[in-house]
Amino acid sequence: MPQVNVLSQAKVFIAGHKGMVGAALCRQLSQQQCDILTADRGELDLTSQADVADWFSQHRPDVVFVAAAKVGGILANDTHPVDFLQENLKIELNTIEAAFRVGVKKLIFLGSSCIYPKFADQPIKEESLLSGSLEPTNEWYAIAKIAGIKLCQAYRKQYGVDYISAMPCNLYGIGDNYDLNSSHVIPALIRKAHEAKVDGTDFEVWGSGEPRREFLYADDAASAVVFLAQHYSGYEHVNVGSGVDVTIRKLVDIVCQVVGYEGQIRFDASKPDGTPRKLMDNSRLVEMGWQPQFDLQEGIGLAYQAYLQHN
Repeated sequence: MPQVNVLSQAKVFIAGHKGMVGAALCRQLSQQQCDILTADRGELDLTSQADVADWFSQHRPDVVFVAAAKVGGILANDTHPVDFLQENLKIELNTIEAAFRVGVKKLIFLGSSCIYPKFADQPIKEESLLSGSLEPTNEWYAIAKIAGIKLCQAYRKQYGVDYISAMPCNLYGIGDNYDLNSSHVIPALIRKAHEAKVDGTDFEVWGSGEPRREFLYADDAASAVVFLAQHYSGYEHVNVGSGVDVTIRKLVDIVCQVVGYEGQIRFDASKPDGTPRKLMDNSRLVEMGWQPQFDLQEGIGLAYQAYLQHN
């Protein structure tokens, strides 16, 4: 484990600072004694090797958080597999190589729980990586993220650099995506419940409501990633999760309580449920001394307040 605070007085670059996780990292790092560097897409195209090399050469960060990625739902992944594979690989290759060239002291790569096999044993341990087939609907994104983990490990193995990887579970929070065509389950439920409350109508949830899923508030994820930057220096990636899962039915109940929706909810069991359970083993992170601060109801309450302010 690192013995010094790598963030103290450091220039820290957050790639993807406008995304939900990147913005949460900005909030978290504002509490540290460091100089936060960001770059809008108009200033820096992370898919351009030359642009990234020039930007790193000019700004020379000490620490890099790679939170940038091309993300999307099942339909987008299935329709544009080349885009998801190619763009994410470019972002990873360009950013990590440029960081190495300018002597970045610490790099933290953020992945996703989708890197694990579709039928991995529950809760999912870090060792489950590459032990089985991926979920076909997002395998292109997953393969790109696995490549990012392996790229960090390769640089560490060949050059001895301090590059680590963190794998968050399903995240939600301030700045989430509420487009019903591409959003994840919590923002979709918040929007549906709110609109049904305003309109005085019922709303529908796909599936039986029985599958179990794990969720983590984005600011908790950011605190975990910053914690790892300060306290972890290992070859293996680390799971970042709440360690608790709930049924979709229970999740719907919590969202409706927060929103104040009291109408009818219909579960359409003819629609697919997906994997019966998806829970990550977060014991490696917890044993280092990190704990989440927000329970699910509190986090959803904060996300809903942010939704009301911006929609």
